[in-house]
Amino acid sequence: MTLAAELRPRALGVGTAVTSTSYTQQEVLDAFEITDPKIRSVFLNSAIDRRHLTLPPPDGKGGRVPEPQGDLLDKHKAKAIEMGAEALRACLKRAGAELAELRHLCCVTSTGLLTPGLSALLIKELGIDRHCSRSDIVGMGCNAGLNALGVVAGWAAAHPGELAVVLCAEACSAAYAIDTTMRTAVVNSLFGDGASAIALRSGPDGVADPEGPRILKFASRIIPDASDAMRYDWDREQGRFSFYLDPQIPYVVGAHAELVVDRLLADTGLRRSDISHWLVHSGGKKVIDAVVVNLGLTRYDVRHTVGVLRDYGNVSSGSFLFSYERLLDEGVAKPGEYGVLMTMGPGSTIETALVQW
Repeated sequence: MTLAAELRPRALGVGTAVTSTSYTQQEVLDAFEITDPKIRSVFLNSAIDRRHLTLPPPDGKGGRVPEPQGDLLDKHKAKAIEMGAEALRACLKRAGAELAELRHLCCVTSTGLLTPGLSALLIKELGIDRHCSRSDIVGMGCNAGLNALGVVAGWAAAHPGELAVVLCAEACSAAYAIDTTMRTAVVNSLFGDGASAIALRSGPDGVADPEGPRILKFASRIIPDASDAMRYDWDREQGRFSFYLDPQIPYVVGAHAELVVDRLLADTGLRRSDISHWLVHSGGKKVIDAVVVNLGLTRYDVRHTVGVLRDYGNVSSGSFLFSYERLLDEGVAKPGEYGVLMTMGPGSTIETALVQW
């Protein structure tokens, strides 16, 4: 093995967590007393069966109590710590590692603002070594998990043998706007609460090779003309933050997916047909369909992406790691096979990574 290969970080384990209560799309419609046929159609044709959500309490009249921004920030903090801790423990268990071994923790979130960041809160909550370095990636949205993976892969390569973790914690319930507009219907029908973590370490493999792949390369593409197509900003009418998704965004993402994947595979000698495993962000039914069409993939190629959307909805930055966990559970990845990870989000941005088992 060459030195360069030894310094390429390997994914050692993955873990996921969700909040305690899940709802069908019909149950969400009932909870918020949504009767508009067009909005109901958005929910019921989303390819989502259930999502984990932390909804506001009943108002005693059949509806739900609107939550002020301060309460939503409190919800974000509580759920991000709760889910984040569970996902981190699960990840380390799968990696065969202990909390005491953790040397860098990078936390990703876009569903609330925390200062100090989630990394500091979790280090305190879990009693992680105070010398553990940390970083927080905030506000980058659904693509941010791969942005963080790129940063932490660089840290791992610079610190051979030391354990690093990327943790994505998204309490999407803390960004739920209660109204009957089509703007919020698209968002409210899609997102769910979830956290996921992946452990990395560089250096030569031991006697028993870990199950995860080496991380070889990253490629990005930003689409400035669509910078406003996905955003989380202040809604003056509601007096709070809210998400906005342009209905055209699936087609924008699809049109650029081929360009960024070709850039990822450039100078590798690989073609798309050489990729055995595709782990695409569960951004929504139309997003997945657009990526499949533009990259010439099969429904089997995106089976994990589709399954995560069906069972959890879009859990934002950590969605691709939910799919990665399902791939590992299948046990089908073989030594030497390649995989492509893909996320997309505000910017508008597409992030990709090339890995090899």
